[in-house]
Amino acid sequence: MPIPSHRITNISEGDQEGWEVYLKAVDMIRSGEDVLMLSIGDHDFSTPVETINAAKKALDDGHTKYTTMQGIPELLTAMAKVSTQAIGMPVPTEEVITVQGGQSGLYAAMQATVNPGDHVIIISPHYVTYPGTVRSAGATFTLVSCLPENGFEPKAEDIEAAIQPNTKAVLINTPNNPTCAIYSRETLEGVADVCIRNDLWLISDEVYWSLSNNMHVSPRSLPGMKDRTIVIMSMSKSHVMTGWRMGWIIAEPEMIHNFMQHNLVNSYGISDFISRAATEALNNAYGVGELSDLFTRRGATFRETLAGTNGVSILNEDGAMYFMIDIRDVTMDAEKFAFELLEKEKLCVMLGDSFGPSAAGHLRISLCQPEEKLRDGANRLKRFVSNYSS
Repeated sequence: MPIPSHRITNISEGDQEGWEVYLKAVDMIRSGEDVLMLSIGDHDFSTPVETINAAKKALDDGHTKYTTMQGIPELLTAMAKVSTQAIGMPVPTEEVITVQGGQSGLYAAMQATVNPGDHVIIISPHYVTYPGTVRSAGATFTLVSCLPENGFEPKAEDIEAAIQPNTKAVLINTPNNPTCAIYSRETLEGVADVCIRNDLWLISDEVYWSLSNNMHVSPRSLPGMKDRTIVIMSMSKSHVMTGWRMGWIIAEPEMIHNFMQHNLVNSYGISDFISRAATEALNNAYGVGELSDLFTRRGATFRETLAGTNGVSILNEDGAMYFMIDIRDVTMDAEKFAFELLEKEKLCVMLGDSFGPSAAGHLRISLCQPEEKLRDGANRLKRFVSNYSS
């Protein structure tokens, strides 16, 4: 066989740390063991029936043809309306383009902003695909760590210190996965100042904005940032559509044209019937309000059950659908802790280390389980901590 490209073989080099616990849990479940999964951020219920029915109707109506590279007009109008609400400033249809989920948006944004040999700053803790997405563009990266003592929010001076002569972009995620940190306006103003003075792109992953309890601030809305900020949006978590692969990018019209060229050679557009279902879901906010309330209740259940556990605390309780659990007073070896938690209590969680070194000594808990299971999971964790010996 001929040798495959370095572009593909090096994408995920060194990025698998922490997934071994999850993979072992999957094997245990397949062998018949009763494992409680509080690891993956995928909803434990289906897409709203209204969205499903809209897709069925679109199929029955024959919407199975190609679409344009930007997206069907009805969907672009709906995305522009929701974007205006999310960003806090007018977003016309000329500034949005459909992509196959948030990850495709991240990939397209990286391809459109950096060249091979360029450098990117990733604010960390970070979503697990960020390093590979940068490598896929032939670029290098530096992780700028956000400390738990600062609420996992980045400091402008740390970003400034990481800049190299070939730095072209900064990649951030707010509300953040895994930490649930919702970056404050003051924090984002500091990030914006660095980007403006150093002429950098800002790629802003904002897919959890609708779960932020109205605390979200988009850096694109800040003075001087509109033409250098590319916002990634997705319907996966906000509208319970993880498997539908529907997302969009917000950018200046000149960049939207570039993204259309990328769609041409990458996806050749989004499927028509899914586009029409997504249009209805956006226009009617199917599931959005219910989700925010649901995760607020679930978070309260887990937090109240875990309360009083010595050496364990929950950080950043306001955002998204996860909790970051600080176990540093129990142990700094989260991997050993998580493997033993899985073995003894049949409870699977994600290592903080999976999301970058600044999350060492932490665990990420997904709230994508019913309240009774979250209460059970908190009790299992509480019992395990009380008997744990590092």
